[in-house]
Amino acid sequence: MPIPTGRFAPTPSGRLHLGNILCAMLAYLSARSQAGRFLLRIEDVDIPRCPRRLAQQAIDDLTWLGFTWDEEPLYQSDRSDIYRAALHRLAEGGHTYPCFCTRAQLMSLAAPNLGDTQVIYQRTCANLTPEEAAQRALTRAPATRLRVPDEDISFTDGLFGIQTENLERDCGDFILRRSDGLYGYQLAVVVDDALQGVTEVVRGRDILSATPRQLYLQRLLGYGAPEYVHIPLLVDHHGRRLAKRDKDLDLTALAQRFTPADILGMLAFSAGLIEEVRPSTLEQLIPLFDWQKVKRDDLRLPECIMA
Repeated sequence: MPIPTGRFAPTPSGRLHLGNILCAMLAYLSARSQAGRFLLRIEDVDIPRCPRRLAQQAIDDLTWLGFTWDEEPLYQSDRSDIYRAALHRLAEGGHTYPCFCTRAQLMSLAAPNLGDTQVIYQRTCANLTPEEAAQRALTRAPATRLRVPDEDISFTDGLFGIQTENLERDCGDFILRRSDGLYGYQLAVVVDDALQGVTEVVRGRDILSATPRQLYLQRLLGYGAPEYVHIPLLVDHHGRRLAKRDKDLDLTALAQRFTPADILGMLAFSAGLIEEVRPSTLEQLIPLFDWQKVKRDDLRLPECIMA
């Protein structure tokens, strides 16, 4: 049996907010309650958006809150050679193709929409001949896309049960490497979870739809799949989703008003781990942790943290 191994993998494009800390707390408590390992991975593969100073700030914040991890933090920005090797394997298997579409072209397509900034790719470049691709590459560096099948991928989420997505209909061919040479989230996270021995992934429900495409990538690369737990979103007491732009709820502001135990106790109460708001350390929360206690609806912060 592999050692239970969880991880927290923030993207340091801004200061950690309470939603990030909640995710880290639940991942940590789950791993430690199983006498398992807990890893910290800095998902700074998008190097221009993720300066190293913000990564260090996240590490400092987590340390202040009482988190410990079992290896040195792993930085995705240092691992391009590893992602390149994985992409080469996929290309050799005939699973990828170059895409020359610009962002403006993608957003102008009359295509199913995945949100404000995503559309399902219509395979405009999927059948280019090698000669056509070479000609286009003279004027624009291509992104690399993974060709997905018309296949339903299912998994059982630790909180939300059975989830199913049809890769072709609901996702479309997705990017593994951008046109600027930076590797995509889907490839990097799959490679790193496998090579780090991660057995449980705890992350927000807002990226639940990424899991089927990651399961497909794991299959192509010959990796096993971890267990997935997608936690409800943390909202303020008005029901508004938290974001990095909420400066009043990042740790710069909160540390002036609360101790680490105050913050963790309020998050534990919001999640359903304890029945009243009280200061709590991570070590105090470990024996109280149970996924069955965690609420399935959006988690509301107590009003006292918003005062």
